[in-house]
Amino acid sequence: MIKPGSLTRRFAFLAVIGLMTLCNSGCVLLGGFLSTAFALSAFYGTTPLIPVSPYYSELIEDAYVREERYDKVPILDPVEGEHAPIFCQDPPSNDEVMRTLPNDTSGGWTFIAETSRSNVKIVTEQIVDRMDDCRFFPLAGPAKLHHCHYKCTVYFDLVKRSDWPVPFHHKDESIQVVYIDHDHLIRCAGPAVPQ
Repeated sequence: MIKPGSLTRRFAFLAVIGLMTLCNSGCVLLGGFLSTAFALSAFYGTTPLIPVSPYYSELIEDAYVREERYDKVPILDPVEGEHAPIFCQDPPSNDEVMRTLPNDTSGGWTFIAETSRSNVKIVTEQIVDRMDDCRFFPLAGPAKLHHCHYKCTVYFDLVKRSDWPVPFHHKDESIQVVYIDHDHLIRCAGPAVPQ
């Protein structure tokens, strides 16, 4: 039977041997890394290096891309002519549709639990195209709201696979429907200026 005191002594002995070996081996892993990190932080005037998972940095980049491309409402100039045709010209791109889908494929571990979409087909239908009357919008002025709504049906194969502990591969034909609004403002044309 091992006594509790002898187990503590063994761990302490192993810790001391490990520290002596690390310090006397010429290896500067811990001290060298820390001294370099603090030297760089002093030079650049920032905090020391903080490791960040690529998953979180990708989430931040995706949020900025989404805000820049898809989350802003454009304000267009008035259309010239009394009976000028005004219709929706910009259906959602495939990138926008895929970013709007719920992210069921995020997370998981490579080769252990993976989920992916394959054989993706996107069908886009316009369901609303109407123009409201001219009214005043704060920070935009007098404008008309042009409603452009789309129904996007996405057909794909949802593939779930795992290689460990029990290897399996499952493919399921799936359909998801996403509704996307491309509403935008069109400035109201003022009265004709006499010449």
